[in-house]
Amino acid sequence: MRRHTRELSVAGVLALLLVALAFLAPAFFSPQPLRSLLVREMPALIVACGMAFVIIAREIDISVGSQFSVCSVVAGLLAAAGWPLPAVLLAAMGAGALMGLANGALVALARLPSIVVTLATLVILRQGLNLVRQGEFVNLPDGVQWFGLSQNAGQWLVLAVALAVLAGLAWVSRHLAAGRFVYAVGSDAAAARLAGVSPAKVTLGVFVLLGTLTGFAAMLNLVQSPQVQPLVGSGLELKVIAAAVVGGVAISGGRGSLWGVLVGLLLLATIPPALTHLHIAAYWEKAIQGAIILFAAASEGLGRRKANHG
Repeated sequence: MRRHTRELSVAGVLALLLVALAFLAPAFFSPQPLRSLLVREMPALIVACGMAFVIIAREIDISVGSQFSVCSVVAGLLAAAGWPLPAVLLAAMGAGALMGLANGALVALARLPSIVVTLATLVILRQGLNLVRQGEFVNLPDGVQWFGLSQNAGQWLVLAVALAVLAGLAWVSRHLAAGRFVYAVGSDAAAARLAGVSPAKVTLGVFVLLGTLTGFAAMLNLVQSPQVQPLVGSGLELKVIAAAVVGGVAISGGRGSLWGVLVGLLLLATIPPALTHLHIAAYWEKAIQGAIILFAAASEGLGRRKANHG
């Protein structure tokens, strides 16, 4: 129980916010808008899960927004060319995996700081995409939106797939050796090496995993719109890092759970519509989200300090 204190506290804050909305703005719980909100956040949830693995391994990747844009455009162009959706999905995931591999190789093998590497790839990918597309949207053919299903069925499918991926990754992180290796490297890379774990392979693996999940998430986002905007991933990196940190993933590495990431994302995603329903000016959104992130980071620092002096 103590290990999940942060996750439980964030869940408590989310519960209090929802209770307040139930009394002050019951329209927030209208089924269709609420489900649409959840569906829109599912691609970010998938990316945030991959980001959690990277942060737990004591690294960071701020290029995921650009990766998401590239994967979305690649998937859109292939869908427009008539590729079947399963092939489009594999291509998007493959493109993401290659970009993750490039980042991971520079960090794990060349031993460059991940913040520097991914800042560079963020700019390279974004500017390269701007150069190639010139802001031009990709129009998708019929049958792509909602996987060719009705909007209602498609939304439920997106929710089910995203939650299934979350559950699978959460199980892997706790019950398979590969998942435990990530925590070991993030906690103490030198000790992990002495125990027979290769920090370089683990680091490379989490970057490839994040890229692959980013490609998968791009596909889940692709089916929600008739067009693909080239800059669709702008700002995604901040959103998923914030969700992970708020959800209890230690920015210093070695600790965190994917279920906490879900709670963190839901809390941050609930704030904008909550402000709208409460008739509070929208400019408070970023301030409130920033305060929550700052509080989460500060509480982690205080907890680590107490543990070191305990």
